[in-house]
Amino acid sequence: MGEYKDQRYQFDWGNFVGCNFKGSQFQNVDMSGVNLNGALLLNCLWKNIKICKLNKLDSHDHVLSVCFSSDGTTLASGGDESILLWDIRTGKQISKLEGHSNYVRSVCFSPNGKILASGSDDNSIYLWYVNTGEKVKIDGHSNCVNSVCFSPDGTTLASGSDNKSIRLWDVKTEKEKAQFDGKSGRIWSVCFSPDGFTLAQGSDDYSIRLWDVQTGKEKAKLVGHSNSINSVSFSPDGTILASGSDDNSIRLWDAQTGKEKAKLDGHSNCINSVCFPPDGNTLASGSDDNSIRLWNVKTGLVKAQLVGHINRVWSVCFSPEGTILASGSDDNSIR
Repeated sequence: MGEYKDQRYQFDWGNFVGCNFKGSQFQNVDMSGVNLNGALLLNCLWKNIKICKLNKLDSHDHVLSVCFSSDGTTLASGGDESILLWDIRTGKQISKLEGHSNYVRSVCFSPNGKILASGSDDNSIYLWYVNTGEKVKIDGHSNCVNSVCFSPDGTTLASGSDNKSIRLWDVKTEKEKAQFDGKSGRIWSVCFSPDGFTLAQGSDDYSIRLWDVQTGKEKAKLVGHSNSINSVSFSPDGTILASGSDDNSIRLWDAQTGKEKAKLDGHSNCINSVCFPPDGNTLASGSDDNSIRLWNVKTGLVKAQLVGHINRVWSVCFSPEGTILASGSDDNSIR
């Protein structure tokens, strides 16, 4: 394709599945709602990419965590002492879940979407049964619970805390089934691998640890960051682990060997959240610099920068089909 200058290209809501954009050069591209799944995008030079904001949801004080339900119809957000559930289609609030007595740091839907887990600065975890309205409080940590994550089969919940420990909970019995010594400082993020056999931990000792879920033994320690690791996320195929840190960088690791594959620089402040979409070709990151970036995982280059929040972005999460990205911010909004 030839070079086009000083023009605006409006691709918004187009379906370009499998199209060949190899070598294309565009400026002022509006990609709002575009489906590029399987499109060939080698050696593209697209400048001034625009992706429109679908909705701005005014919600909690300090939105610290957002998570989509497995069917993509509902978004959960945690911030102040409550959790809000939102209808994605209308942008309207469905319900408000109350029970925590301090900030809700992390929310996570079970794979079947029937249970929502939350971790809070009140040292507790809640399991919310979305269909029935029932809630169960789980106590065990002696300090703030910063991260909760369901195993892929939904039978186990992992939690990471300021008390330097990781706990695994049996979702059916709501009882503790294992405890891992974090061997570090505060644990900011926990994430199961797609096969459920490995649990990744990001903490403030500047390292990432990989745990064997069945034996409770440490499999590997990944060293490279120079500050706290706030977020860890496995790619959908389990081959890559992404990490975001207070050192303003993102790193991609080989999940099998523990070797660093790439270092992604671009944010001007701490990275609080990283998340892969279902195809694994893109990585989203939210930062204290108030922006979100979308990265090409293969090249390590920025595909787009999403600007709109007026304060730090705490959390980013892709919808199950990968067409919507949600973000939560200190500006008290979800976008």
